[in-house]
Amino acid sequence: ATMLGYAGYRYSLAYARERPQGRPVGPGGKDPTQPQVPIIQHADIRRMLLAQKAYTEGALALNLYCARLVDEHAHAPGESARAEASLLLEMLTPISKSWPSEWCLEANNLAIQVLGGYGYTRDFPVEQYWRDNRLNMIHEGTHGIQALDLLGRKVVMRDGAGLKLVGRRIAATIQAAMHAAHPDARRFAAQLQAATQQVERVTRALWAKGDADAALAHATPYMQAFGHLALAWVWLELSVAAARLDQPQDETFVQGIRAACRYFFAYEVARIPAWLAPAESGDRTVQDLKESWL
Repeated sequence: ATMLGYAGYRYSLAYARERPQGRPVGPGGKDPTQPQVPIIQHADIRRMLLAQKAYTEGALALNLYCARLVDEHAHAPGESARAEASLLLEMLTPISKSWPSEWCLEANNLAIQVLGGYGYTRDFPVEQYWRDNRLNMIHEGTHGIQALDLLGRKVVMRDGAGLKLVGRRIAATIQAAMHAAHPDARRFAAQLQAATQQVERVTRALWAKGDADAALAHATPYMQAFGHLALAWVWLELSVAAARLDQPQDETFVQGIRAACRYFFAYEVARIPAWLAPAESGDRTVQDLKESWL
């Protein structure tokens, strides 16, 4: 899923740099005597490209982190380190399956949009990437099964030990960001802390009465919120790590990471409260729905 999303991103990025269409809007409007500009100069195109970057590179970082946990589980020195890696990997597995399959598909959708009418023709590969990627929300046991695994098993196993471990790892990244020189990092750390507290609060509320049917009715939006929390953590971690790169040749790379991180916190983290709101309020729309009403 990540690979297909990333391929679409890179293709639409190259296309946007080469495809001329439209003219800049100046104080007096557009000047028809001026040559057309590459579409990457239009703000909405850059928005879609930046979203693709945030989704696909974030998914890749998550996947690589999980791969590192596989190695730590097998080879870390010390039993406790191996056990901790195993527990964290268990917590992140449903996210690493579900989040890239949903949001890298959205990246493919945006790649088609960047190409406009050409995007849905076989002259260009982005429509094929989308069709191939649509499978990934299905063949991993379906998206909803990952949600049931996360909310129904992973966050409550061992009296919530996995959820607490995720919270500690996120807290460590928040602490590092609060001491970073870049002011954005401190602001994002505060946002991440608030989102983490909300996810933890909603998790407790869903299981407070021990009613599995009522809790699991909210499994998929809960997983979407948890997934975005995990990716916000990933992007803040990447931003903190990038701040340590101070060589001139790294400048473009670092600015790209900062831009994707800013996008994720400005546009994506705001989704978390919306996904959690029905669960937090105890909404029963789904439970009370009768089949005959559909």
